[in-house]
Amino acid sequence: GAPSPSPAPPPAPAPPPASPPNFLIFVTDDQRFDTLSCAGHPVVRTPVIDALAARGTRFSQAYVTTPICAASRASLITGLNERTHQFTFGSPPLATRWAQTSYPARLRAAGWRTALIGKFDVGLPEGQRAVLFDHFDEILQNPAFKDLPDGRRVHETDLCAERAIAWLESLPPGQRFSLDVHFNAPHAEYTDVQTLYPWPPSTNGLYEDVAIPLPRLADPAVYEALPAFLKTSLNRDQFFWCCDDPAKYQRTMRSHFRMISGIDAAVGRVLAALERLGRAQDTVVVVMSDNGYYLGERGLAGKWSHFEESVRIPWIVADPRRPAALRGRVETATVALNVDLAPTLLDLAGLPPTPGTQGRSLVPALDGRTDAGRAEDFLCEHLWPHPSIPRWEGVRSRRWVYARYLDVAPAFEFLHDLQSDPDQLVNLAGRPQHAAVLTERRARCDALITEAVAARGA
Repeated sequence: GAPSPSPAPPPAPAPPPASPPNFLIFVTDDQRFDTLSCAGHPVVRTPVIDALAARGTRFSQAYVTTPICAASRASLITGLNERTHQFTFGSPPLATRWAQTSYPARLRAAGWRTALIGKFDVGLPEGQRAVLFDHFDEILQNPAFKDLPDGRRVHETDLCAERAIAWLESLPPGQRFSLDVHFNAPHAEYTDVQTLYPWPPSTNGLYEDVAIPLPRLADPAVYEALPAFLKTSLNRDQFFWCCDDPAKYQRTMRSHFRMISGIDAAVGRVLAALERLGRAQDTVVVVMSDNGYYLGERGLAGKWSHFEESVRIPWIVADPRRPAALRGRVETATVALNVDLAPTLLDLAGLPPTPGTQGRSLVPALDGRTDAGRAEDFLCEHLWPHPSIPRWEGVRSRRWVYARYLDVAPAFEFLHDLQSDPDQLVNLAGRPQHAAVLTERRARCDALITEAVAARGA
């Protein structure tokens, strides 16, 4: 017979960029996907972040794999699902091996000066913080206004910006850096339900004359259709803090939106310092959130559960080194996940991916290339045991959302068809004509969980 063809040689790895960039990563807390003016929000004004989107890429299909800050932030730095890294509130610290392969640790080992300023929420084993960060300045959420030794009273959003600028100014000329600025805002301040969203002075009076539109899914019938365990969850308790009467809703939404605009102003101050220091042209800027947020939709507030408002986030990447033709794009074809941040930064840095990472690099999407790097679907879950937050696990694809809640017997399943029901108002799990899809999605969820558990031992 004919001789077998020689196997094709493996593709040569892409050469690292001649000059790897710096990284400036802004992470907000509890900010849902549509609360930016560039994302079409009718009220919120975010001119600085809009300008970043205009010179970068905005991922319109961006999601977290766990909608709560502790687990999501561990996923951000490791590129791993909660099921694999096993860190959330009340758990032991993040395993040393995951800390040491996190993107701050890898960048630091490769010569970047690394810093985190603001919220972290990831417990690390003794001695590991110095492996990740040259500079660690944790600014806690409560109270929002900090009394400083010099006698000033400063909102934590502004303090994050101030400390970030000071750190940038302290760097030796030409020192490569990766700076994480993690705001606590626009997270609610639960110690004061009357105020709930204490905003920085830079946004005093903003939105005062604006009538905030009611939530799109505010019809009481949407809430009534939920199963009892969601109707009595913390999502419902928090609804009464912010959204159960019209005057309170207007007041709390204005406050929440002021916090977002306060973040925008703080980002602007840091970017202006970057420009002044001559570092803007070699610094990739990222803006994203750690989870989504209900603002009264479905009769709920907070996050934690499986619906769109809880898991979908804003995400912008602005890389000044990319050609003008690639700027100002809204990327709709790529599903971007929180676990993709670490592999994306490492790829931009010219470093090899961390073995076993569950995220994948978004650089092909930033380059405008067709991206076939991920299976069509991904594991979503929320596994923190809490008496008022039901645990769940599920799988999400472009068309189907499957979720099963674990703290009821038997487990309660949801199946939504996003094609015919983008608002996830209809649960198809009990309908005979969808039994085959339900069985297939259930099995796919099981398979993804098995893979994620196996990855702990890799």
